[in-house]
Amino acid sequence: MLPRAVRDLTQELSRLPGVGPKTAQRLAIHLLRQPRSVVSQLADTLKNLHANVRICTTCFNLAEDATCYICANAMRSSTLLCVVEDPLDVEAIERTGSYTGRYHVLGGVLSPVDGITEDQLTLKELFARLKTESIDELIIALDHKMESDATTHHILQRVGDTDLIISRLARGLPTGGDIEFADALTLTEALKARKTLD
Repeated sequence: MLPRAVRDLTQELSRLPGVGPKTAQRLAIHLLRQPRSVVSQLADTLKNLHANVRICTTCFNLAEDATCYICANAMRSSTLLCVVEDPLDVEAIERTGSYTGRYHVLGGVLSPVDGITEDQLTLKELFARLKTESIDELIIALDHKMESDATTHHILQRVGDTDLIISRLARGLPTGGDIEFADALTLTEALKARKTLD
């Protein structure tokens, strides 16, 4: 049997997403082999995580201050608002360098089966922003799954008939992907989202 401290650490590490018991055990042993200074630095970083990360009061992205760097940037378009599920989606879109608007992080998607309702997301805050800010286009950038589709439908119902342009990220084939390996749903959506060539 491994010492209790190793077993306890293994158990804590296995709670992380994508980390199974064997991987957690290997990580625990790896940390045990590291100098104390390395492990102490990791422990300090973990302790400081909650103290040094806030939620942006405007868009609910992760921030170091009350307002995230995107909301604080006056160069960002205030007429474009992109709705995403979580902060990692913001990072993914920002890596493209092709979007210059602002964001709204929902903190998840509606899922009655899992008990996730509108009250647990930032949907009310989204609707308030749509009323108070001069937004021309709302881009819904949610994953293409049943819960995301339900969330999109809920947003469309609540927004109702307005002059607001509402768009959703296209579905389709990934760059470099082979048609022969694509599933039927992906091909169907790729055909629906086709564009004319100039």
